[in-house]
Amino acid sequence: MKIIAVVDDENVLTPLEYGETIIQVDTETGEKKLYENPGFGSPYQGKERAMAGILTLKADAILVKEGFLCPGSYHMSKGRMQYIPVEEEKFDQIEPKLNTITSKAVTELDFGLYRE
Repeated sequence: MKIIAVVDDENVLTPLEYGETIIQVDTETGEKKLYENPGFGSPYQGKERAMAGILTLKADAILVKEGFLCPGSYHMSKGRMQYIPVEEEKFDQIEPKLNTITSKAVTELDFGLYRE
């Protein structure tokens, strides 16, 4: 499974427009790729720009917390990837558990997770 995380310069999981880096990890091969976030720092439609970039990567799932997505970015991605709600703050805490948390992937999120 290819999983996406959006992180800042300290590897803290962030809402789509606040993370400088998009990380893609393939849980089958262990390969990890870093991409520049096209929505980073954008005061207008930053989440949507970031999601547009993420969707080009053809990932299977994205790590999310409350406020990471907005209605626009959620609806752009719905049906094209799954969502893995997490509690951890840093990607370093999640990375060793990626193979096990894939079972938490869902195809739809509660409105509270993506409302603005």
